[in-house]
Amino acid sequence: MKILLLSAHVLTSIIFIGPVTVATSLFPRYAKAALDGGDRARGVLDLLHRISRGYSVLGLTVPVFGIATGAALGVLTQAWLVVSMALTAVAAGLLALVLLPGQNAVMRALDGQAVDVSAVAPVLGQLRMMAGIFALTWAVVVVLMIARPGSTTGV
Repeated sequence: MKILLLSAHVLTSIIFIGPVTVATSLFPRYAKAALDGGDRARGVLDLLHRISRGYSVLGLTVPVFGIATGAALGVLTQAWLVVSMALTAVAAGLLALVLLPGQNAVMRALDGQAVDVSAVAPVLGQLRMMAGIFALTWAVVVVLMIARPGSTTGV
């Protein structure tokens, strides 16, 4: 059962978190091009936004399998896992509270629902920065999951 849970955790991480990380990273670039009138960029932007929204919901399975795996292995209280869970919560917060709302604002501006398209420029800067922090957060989580500092399960 432990191998099954761990496999599900790793697979859902790769399949769901990877695409969200790439989509949020590419979104500001294509948003700028779409705001400058690029029709092709708008199509790519629509796809990146759908990936960000859809895979973020599917990504909720990652911590579920992670907690189940940690419980099965008896490591839920180890520092490396607690830090990983905290960083996962930070990444989820960035996605839910900054990245997706920022993307929604850009999409509304492109659809003509925003008052001033030029007001989107600061949002794009924030999206660039937060997407980088989001990706860095996941990189640290991956390192912690592999290195498991202080783990008694052995590496």
